[in-house]
Amino acid sequence: MTGFKPRLVALDIDGTLLDASEHIAPTVRLAVGRARDAGAHVVLSTGRSTFGLTRIVEALELPDGLAVASNGAVTFSYWPVEVCDTVTFDAREAVKLLLEHVPDALVAVEVVGRGYRINRHFPDGEITGEMWIESVEELVSEPVTRVIIRDPSQSAEEFVELAERLGLHGTNYFVGWTAWLDLAPEGVSKASGLASVADRLGVDRSDVLAIGDGRNDIEMLQWAGRGVAMGGAPLSVQEAADDVTSTLEDGGVAHELAHWF
Repeated sequence: MTGFKPRLVALDIDGTLLDASEHIAPTVRLAVGRARDAGAHVVLSTGRSTFGLTRIVEALELPDGLAVASNGAVTFSYWPVEVCDTVTFDAREAVKLLLEHVPDALVAVEVVGRGYRINRHFPDGEITGEMWIESVEELVSEPVTRVIIRDPSQSAEEFVELAERLGLHGTNYFVGWTAWLDLAPEGVSKASGLASVADRLGVDRSDVLAIGDGRNDIEMLQWAGRGVAMGGAPLSVQEAADDVTSTLEDGGVAHELAHWF
């Protein structure tokens, strides 16, 4: 890309910056630091909630800035952590439809900045923050930013097929590596969250470099001036990107950033 120089670097977290043990490779830390020191805005863009990002911000030694959480439904600034914008939706029909097909699924509704309201406890470590147990009817009785549907007995492929078959009109949906389905407001994605952040920072999308590895990164990779998929990402993610870097284990983020910083 002749003349391209990223003014904003958007980074997914899990599977892109962090491995399964929540570790960031030293080479990746250094590469992010070079981008930061060169004056680029480093923006974390993730499906995690706000309280799941602050430790990563500190680990990367990012200056005061902006981040995208909850797959674009929440944007916030730091420090201190302050929510800039949230987008909510009525999840009742989508949740009802899904539970007709996976009646034993775990359901969680985000409480922005605090934790989750849940119908039953999730496997240890999958969601964090404060927890409140409520009935499914109570969980979706009011508009929400995000709903997680989790069925430990199914595979990610089965959830992809189910989500596509049901259509889930009126919502966006993002399927993770496991049988994990994130429901988000229609039209909301990491791309829409980043568009809001870029506008606040005065950065054109053509000057954005985005790196990610998951199905919830597809819109972001397509929106950015340069979208890069991690090696080992699902084929649909790689096909949505402008380029594919090496794997997480081989320091894919560091290799891509080395081209520009």
